[in-house]
Amino acid sequence: MTILIDQPRWPAHDVLWSHLVSDSSLEELHEFAGRMGIPRRGFDLDHYDVPEGRYDELVAAGAEPVSIRQLVERLRDSGLRVSQRDRGRL
Repeated sequence: MTILIDQPRWPAHDVLWSHLVSDSSLEELHEFAGRMGIPRRGFDLDHYDVPEGRYDELVAAGAEPVSIRQLVERLRDSGLRVSQRDRGRL
């Protein structure tokens, strides 16, 4: 069980954002996010969006830095990935 985080590179609201995911369970992801004070409103079906200012803190707390490709592959392999097509249906 691992919490993963990609580099902050997704722009929105004048900030760069990272994705925080679990490669095993949403419960693990929500527990980590709650422990780190990340608001539930940051959850987007299979990941949390976190601002670049939190990146180092989350890595220090145990989130494993990975590339976006690695993050997507491990999320997909876990069965937790919500595809773009499915996002439109939810």
